[in-house]
Amino acid sequence: MVHTPDVPLLHPILGDFIPAHPIPPTRDPGLLRLILSARRNLIEGWTQASYRAGIDSFRILRRQIVVVNSPEHIRHVIVTRHANYERKSPQMRRALEALLGDGLFISDGETWKRRRPLVADIVHKRRLPEFGETMEHAALAVAAEWDELPDDAEIELTEEMGRLTAVIISRAVFGKSIAREAAQQVVDGFSAYQGHTDSFNLGYFLGADEGWPAFGGRRRRWAIAMVHQVVDSVVSAHLAGEGDSGSMIDLLIRRNQRSGGEPLDVTALRNEAATIFMAGHETTATTLTWAWYLLANDGWVADSVHDEIEAVCGARAPRLADLPKLKWCRAVIQETLRLYPPVPLLPRQAKEADRIGHIDVEKSALVMIAPWLLHRSPDLWDKPNHFMPERFLSGVRIDPFAYIPFAVGPRICPGMNFGLDEAVLCLAILAQRFKVIPRVGYKIEPVCRLTLRPKGGLPAMIVKRPASAGV
Repeated sequence: MVHTPDVPLLHPILGDFIPAHPIPPTRDPGLLRLILSARRNLIEGWTQASYRAGIDSFRILRRQIVVVNSPEHIRHVIVTRHANYERKSPQMRRALEALLGDGLFISDGETWKRRRPLVADIVHKRRLPEFGETMEHAALAVAAEWDELPDDAEIELTEEMGRLTAVIISRAVFGKSIAREAAQQVVDGFSAYQGHTDSFNLGYFLGADEGWPAFGGRRRRWAIAMVHQVVDSVVSAHLAGEGDSGSMIDLLIRRNQRSGGEPLDVTALRNEAATIFMAGHETTATTLTWAWYLLANDGWVADSVHDEIEAVCGARAPRLADLPKLKWCRAVIQETLRLYPPVPLLPRQAKEADRIGHIDVEKSALVMIAPWLLHRSPDLWDKPNHFMPERFLSGVRIDPFAYIPFAVGPRICPGMNFGLDEAVLCLAILAQRFKVIPRVGYKIEPVCRLTLRPKGGLPAMIVKRPASAGV
């Protein structure tokens, strides 16, 4: 069952909007129902008790599951005992390794230690000005396309935001010379792959510590081939001296050459390029989609955003340099990431036995840190299911281990600043000129298989704002 408000609510009572979310069961649903719901939607089966801050342990078949849902215990897992819990869960690795290989997101040990500094350097926040113009141009291009739409035209937001962020990340990662068709091929490949990947590896819960191989079917193999074909060709071009100077791949190759360590081969470069693309495209696209849904249902917040953009930018389009002054826009994105974290589950595998709080953790146990639960804990957040971006404007310090949309600790997303600024800037540029109103009566349901998306997408109507309020 999903809580779904009527859509749209143009002017709800201040702070009264509760966005769509699964209604948690009050009691344990039982093993069979839990497995079935997990294969359909990984955020659906958590009980009310799971949202309380603390730590709990239970078993699924032969595997111990430890749910860590408090800042102090998350710090223990992610920082204090990082070496024991750095390995992602087998089901996540099996779900992604065919596409990403040993890319940074799912690698560990020496591979992760060697590559993390390389990737972190090329997406460091000091490089944001180099990519800011790419973000601005891509968002303005979408605005120009929306201007040409008939009055009250309807679009599908997940596709539209996916296309926008794909253009940005493809230009940043691969360089400006990549063809639109090639970028679209990667986008389509990622979407198809997620739709045909089983994120619940039964073999792991039956006792296989590495899970069962995820062979997949013909459509899954086709999706992998689509992505690899494009990424391989671009990496090969760069190695042959034909790539674009200044792209992330170019920076990665030059940084690796200067490091003096073991050089990355074509496969390793492809894996890191595909990982950066997936993280930069998918997560920002879903964040923007959810942000439009939230703004459409809270007129007071939307008005605050529009007033701020007009006060800061006037009639010109927002720029990367304006972001420090666009506090409402940033707060909306931060609250969106709290309510709908793109990666809502961060499962780890215990390398050795340990003790977390009062729980004895077995070797190879599945240790689950879930931003979805943590961000909605009534012990940590006031009105946790309400849309309240003003909570990020209050000046109150938010515990960094209670708000983890980009993870935290040594494995925090290296592209955090890139993705956050990209989402804020794109939102500001488009919100200056348009209102986005989800289809009246359309039922929104958040669903997670690998990332958190609206089930069936989000059809919405584009409404042009008065010219005096925009460009």
